[in-house]
Amino acid sequence: MSYFCGHLNTAHMDFLEELRWRNMLQDATPGIEDHLASGPCTGYIGFDPTAPSLTIGNYVQLMLLTLFQRSGHTPIILMGGATGRIGDPSGKDKERELKSFEELDQNLAHQEEQMRKLIAFDGVPNPARLVNNHDFYKNMDVLEFLRTAGKTLTVNYMMAKESVKKRVETGISFTEFSYQILQAYDFQCLYEQQDCRLQMGGSDQWGNITSGTEFIRRNLGGKAYALTTPLLTKADGSKFGKSEQGNIWLDPEMTSPYAFYQFWINADDRDLPKFMRYFTLRSREEVLELEKTYADDPVTLKRLLAEEITSRVHSDDALESARNVSKLLFHPKVDADFLKDMKPAEWKMVDGEIPSYALTRDLFQQEGVGLIDLLTEHTDILQSKGEARRAISGNAISINKIKQSSPDAVLVADDLIHDSYLLLENGKKNKFLINFS
Repeated sequence: MSYFCGHLNTAHMDFLEELRWRNMLQDATPGIEDHLASGPCTGYIGFDPTAPSLTIGNYVQLMLLTLFQRSGHTPIILMGGATGRIGDPSGKDKERELKSFEELDQNLAHQEEQMRKLIAFDGVPNPARLVNNHDFYKNMDVLEFLRTAGKTLTVNYMMAKESVKKRVETGISFTEFSYQILQAYDFQCLYEQQDCRLQMGGSDQWGNITSGTEFIRRNLGGKAYALTTPLLTKADGSKFGKSEQGNIWLDPEMTSPYAFYQFWINADDRDLPKFMRYFTLRSREEVLELEKTYADDPVTLKRLLAEEITSRVHSDDALESARNVSKLLFHPKVDADFLKDMKPAEWKMVDGEIPSYALTRDLFQQEGVGLIDLLTEHTDILQSKGEARRAISGNAISINKIKQSSPDAVLVADDLIHDSYLLLENGKKNKFLINFS
């Protein structure tokens, strides 16, 4: 069962009110309140498959769709099988590098798999729908597109949009200039084919979205609506979802559940109220009560958010693994039995978080490998055998949480955890993972 289904309220909440208390409402076109109040509605957000995985930046929009669905409305995820081949100029100061069709198709398939885990496509009265906008264009030639869509908006209208205006001075190709028309035509197609009258997105998409409402007004004589969320930035001024290592991905192979969990644990205290509102599925009353209870304990509040979102994005098992790796790396009283109980997948997460060495199992074929040789010859943990002897005599060296007291100690294959791993520690703070394969 998805997290959505397990936490679905029986009474539909007011979507706009929900966005307001979460500070997730930036702009909206006139009349949207009456439209949403008229009964269950259909709305969409577009996602271009320009990356191999979704990020936590994308997850802001997935939360928007989730809240929309929990309010009794029907969400559409529009995958950009066509627009991904063009490149959106919004928020970019230079031309995007075009991806190959093969790469885009692979990205799209993987992102679709992620979407299906995070949004309810079954088990609810208003299941999500997934549409690929490549279907709108695959049988259309360029002349038909120019006659059908290209005549709708004037160049003057398009030039006035912020996403284009910012790029005119630095240069914009006709390809990226045309993106606005493609996104607008997408909205028109969904309006006609899915009775979809609302497009949502980040505030950088406002120009493209309102171009779509203009398409529908001019070409169909219809009324459509737009809604955007603020772009999420952090208190230190950096972009949300960025770290020194790059994006925080939703794919566990690209950002481990441990690293994902730790992102929230290590969030700036100043960002916590914003993150709680954007990423929790708890009610307003629950959030306010938690903030009151833990007003002087932001560490606990961050942990509660980290647990909720890690479980939802990954799984309960992944959350347990993230906790175990955190305990290994930060808890001083972890013992040898705890290490033996850790899963191989958890050791793989550890491998990416502390200095590690990859060695061959051939070292164990005869009598094993001497501890001093391991410290100095097979790794560079210590620089000399004399230094290694002093460290061992000083009770500084541990193997798998067991103190090593003899400079003549020899390690054998039976010492390996899961037939692969040794955790070597030099003092309380210096941890090293040795992976034998």
